[in-house]
Amino acid sequence: MSSAISFGDANAGFQAGIVNGPVNTAFHLPPERRETPPLPNIVIPFPRDADFVERGMTLDRVDQICAAPDSRAALVGLGGVGKSQLAIEHAYRTHKQSAETWVFWVHASNAARFEQSYRDIADQVKIAGRQDPQANIFKLITWTMLAFFSTFTPTVAARPLLDYLPHCERGSILVTTRNEEAALKLVERRDIIYVEPMDDAEGLALFKKKLGPQDNNSDVAELAAALEYMPLAIVQAAAYILQRGSRCSVAKYLDEYRKSEHKRTSLLNRDEGHLRRDREAKNSILVTWQVSFEYIQQTRSSATDLLSLMSFFDRQGISEDLLRPCTKRQGAQTIQTEQVGMDTDSDLEDDVSQSSAGDDEFGDDVVVLQIFCFISTDASGRMFEMHALVQLATRMWLEANSELEKWKQQFVSNLRAAFPTGEYENWAACQPLYAHAKAAMGQQPKDESVIAEWATVLYRAAWFAERTGNIADAEMLAMKALRARKKVLGQEHEDMLWSIAMVGLAYKLGGQWDDAEKLEVQVMQTRKKKLGADHPDTLTSMNNLASTWKVQGRSVEAVALMGQCVQQGQQVLKASHPSLKSSLAVLEQWEAE
Repeated sequence: MSSAISFGDANAGFQAGIVNGPVNTAFHLPPERRETPPLPNIVIPFPRDADFVERGMTLDRVDQICAAPDSRAALVGLGGVGKSQLAIEHAYRTHKQSAETWVFWVHASNAARFEQSYRDIADQVKIAGRQDPQANIFKLITWTMLAFFSTFTPTVAARPLLDYLPHCERGSILVTTRNEEAALKLVERRDIIYVEPMDDAEGLALFKKKLGPQDNNSDVAELAAALEYMPLAIVQAAAYILQRGSRCSVAKYLDEYRKSEHKRTSLLNRDEGHLRRDREAKNSILVTWQVSFEYIQQTRSSATDLLSLMSFFDRQGISEDLLRPCTKRQGAQTIQTEQVGMDTDSDLEDDVSQSSAGDDEFGDDVVVLQIFCFISTDASGRMFEMHALVQLATRMWLEANSELEKWKQQFVSNLRAAFPTGEYENWAACQPLYAHAKAAMGQQPKDESVIAEWATVLYRAAWFAERTGNIADAEMLAMKALRARKKVLGQEHEDMLWSIAMVGLAYKLGGQWDDAEKLEVQVMQTRKKKLGADHPDTLTSMNNLASTWKVQGRSVEAVALMGQCVQQGQQVLKASHPSLKSSLAVLEQWEAE
């Protein structure tokens, strides 16, 4: 007996008899009703920023590229540099100027969000067939509008993102990304616009807009400069200050920021203050960059190694030679005597181990870091620089991954191998390394053998500073080296005595004669006891003390001590030795007075 089932509007059914054969059921969906096309609109998830600050000619350049039919442009730069803010402003301006243009924002941070953005577009435009579960949403999209693409990855699912970007004579696409390589898969190189941090006027203007009226504009300008005019960092700092009301001012924030690296990290690690960033993006400038660090670590770990090492140097003038693996650390016991005004430092004779990695490997690592806008190079491609905030974020990431000390030690080792003594013939080599030695002051290692190397770097930098007349730096560097050597080498170690002597020289040059005398007496007496009265190092300390006594007006004692220095020097040094000749000339001059 046959069987039949039917459903009407009341969803009723009827069955009769027994079914011995197959049952075929067909469902016929009613035809999709034609919807009224909506009027063009702007559909992006962020409000317009009333505090937007013009970024030179950047938006003019975007307008110029996007005015062409079927155009594509890309904003490329560091995370937090303001790419999305530029895109948001451009979106609102475009819709205001052309109300008949659709403006959409498409998220492409992952495949799921990319597809969802396309479905949202289909819903907004009411594209027929979008509700069919079997429909290919990408093929349904007909582009007659302007599309914006925010943070994205180079691929979606198993196919390149490029395959899903439609062409339309009346539309254009603007991409924002941190990854130059990804941008080049979507746009021509000539259509990439590189977004740098703000200039000083732009940074100050943004801070003022976010903070409101301030009594002390100089503090605002100083804080903007300290934050390297990075928009996200400025917005983050302004939010922190405003949220704390009378308990925090720009001056207080600046004071806290300057106290220590730990304090800077604490302030910049706060995730607050920005309404115009994607929910997946972090408002903390430091955490924002660490997402990229993790990606590079997974795809090319040697590039993160290079970034890790670079994060300890001064942010400018980082030469390729400094980044190649250098000396094998020998430990404190092998550090040789550092002699000021006597023979050259035998510390320079350490063996140098060459990197096993080829130039191509190093070059590829550099390219990766450039692609993510973490570093830039000079015309030669052998001198690098990076933002100080990127360096801080890198060190914070290293600390979180228990790698900070490892790379700090490598930094110290490389710099120690490169920095020569402060004698005149080495000045040309010392000058470009000097800023890196000063940067090392705030990077004391924990391992005692590495502390000794670190102290050697500071000592040599103090030597160079003293010889070139930079007295304040000489004293500061020498004191740091002295304290470190005292901790790991002991009071009577020869390198410790050279550090004491260096501090004494700095005191003398600064007019602190009494303080200098105390140190010079200590050095001379210790050397007489350990090395003997006729040792060249002892003679050097006698010469230094005699000179101090002469300036203090103790001429009789000065002449007597210099006489002893010359007499004993004639017994152990050749007549042509420069130190002996210098001491003899000084003695003759004093005796003639």
